[in-house]
Amino acid sequence: MVTAADKTTVSLVDVGTYLPENRVPAAYYEHCAGTDDLRNSPMFRAPPFRHHSAIDESNVDMIERATMALVERHGVGMLAGVDVLLTHSQLPDLPILGAGGEISYRLGMSPEYVVDVHNGGCAAFVLMIKLARQLLVSGAGRSALIAVAQNCAGKVFEQEHVRQLAQSAVPGDGAAVGLLTLSDDSPVLDVECRHYGQYAGDMAVTTEPPRLWWQAGSGELCVNFDDAKITKVLARGNRQVPEVALAVCDRIGVKSEDLDLLVTNQPNRIFLRNWSEALQLPHERHVDTFNEYGNLFAVGIPVNFDAAISDGHVKPGDIVMMAGFAHAGDFAAAAAIRWGGRAE
Repeated sequence: MVTAADKTTVSLVDVGTYLPENRVPAAYYEHCAGTDDLRNSPMFRAPPFRHHSAIDESNVDMIERATMALVERHGVGMLAGVDVLLTHSQLPDLPILGAGGEISYRLGMSPEYVVDVHNGGCAAFVLMIKLARQLLVSGAGRSALIAVAQNCAGKVFEQEHVRQLAQSAVPGDGAAVGLLTLSDDSPVLDVECRHYGQYAGDMAVTTEPPRLWWQAGSGELCVNFDDAKITKVLARGNRQVPEVALAVCDRIGVKSEDLDLLVTNQPNRIFLRNWSEALQLPHERHVDTFNEYGNLFAVGIPVNFDAAISDGHVKPGDIVMMAGFAHAGDFAAAAAIRWGGRAE
């Protein structure tokens, strides 16, 4: 049974999301498909749809648009009260500069802490929940905004030769923000983050002809996959996500099969099925928007949670488990929240 926290409580009170207007059907890739040997891999079975950001649409643009959903519900004064801003961009607009500073300026905020978080990958939203919670409990302020953006699909995966690869049909673009406050409105019950540094080197990018990513050249940048690497990533993801979720379940005293909702990142259908089975949850209690949005990377968890709220699949008092893993398996995280309901 979950008991009340005996320390200052931090709540995830709301999320806001944004998806680009350009909704791309799977048929688009049939016209540009190449002879990729990995086309039949379960890792890259394409969803029916995904959204692509415009070539001139930046991370900051998308995060600003996602934040407007929160402003509509909580008022513009919410932004003035933000003390902590954490951001994560899958494809930084500039390789040297993070997005936090410009986001803060665009939204008219003046937070005490502006931190760009890069290593969390597809589980970055959970990592930022933990960081924001720790900062607020430590006295950094009373509210935090955490923001994630993914715009690789309409840019990196739209390159002329990269879009012929099987991997290009899976990603989608979008952005999301979460509002955390010192309150017991929708308390974060526990968070587990695990780093597996031994796997960090397994994530690599490549070009043909070969070059360093920052060097000028004709080759297009793409993620380097082969059968051996896919086998490793599948094994790690299948293991890591249930492990971190079960660790949180153990500490809050809730069996995994008693969770009201599971919200994960969504790399492919294989992971979604295996995670539900490992945690002994029926499909209807595991949010799945893969067919509509594809792999949203770090944006997947908050977009799925927002969808569950809007569709009525999560109710006040429900225990929600957010979980995911990143890159080739170098990071995994899970967070449990007792959802308090959305202020309309």
